[in-house]
Amino acid sequence: MVLNNLNYPLDFKFKISTLASDFNITDRNGNYVAYVRQKMFKLKEDVIVFNDESKSKELFRIRANKWIDFNSSYSLNEVATGKSFGRLARKGMRSIWKASYDILDANDQPKFKIQEDNAWVRFFDGMVGEIPIIGMFTGYFLNPTYTVSGLDGKAYFKLKKMPSFFGRRFQLDRLIDIDDEEESVVILSLLMMTLLERARG
Repeated sequence: MVLNNLNYPLDFKFKISTLASDFNITDRNGNYVAYVRQKMFKLKEDVIVFNDESKSKELFRIRANKWIDFNSSYSLNEVATGKSFGRLARKGMRSIWKASYDILDANDQPKFKIQEDNAWVRFFDGMVGEIPIIGMFTGYFLNPTYTVSGLDGKAYFKLKKMPSFFGRRFQLDRLIDIDDEEESVVILSLLMMTLLERARG
């Protein structure tokens, strides 16, 4: 199973009515692409990707290889067959200042990298966010962007945090067409990265 025939941009919209980090993924026409649920109270990250908010069908599972750690990697697997699509690997200490991840295929070969475009946005978001009242509005004017690049150096996807309270909406655009399976690996990696980066502020 792959995520294909997608109408970009895709919207990642977090629910604020639940304690869990749940969010919907919809396409430009408002159609469901997936519903993402992060299991709570887990020492290792465990994320389930469902077909929609009814949670009637599990599509993919994303699990951390170790307890929460800066060097964790996250396996991307199809539920029905157990097939591995690859994994997302965080670049350790480098990601403290500026988010940096590698996307590897099922053979553990590097395919893409995700880079935060401007680390200063996160820095000022963290500083201003601590200021009473004013900090409530950082989600409207301090919004990071992330670029997915191939080994050829070309930019394939752009993920943007959109202006909103509580940082609850992100938008993903595809810049260059790629193979359906590679596209699925990138999208699964980005939704996991979104959960990780949103938790960091």
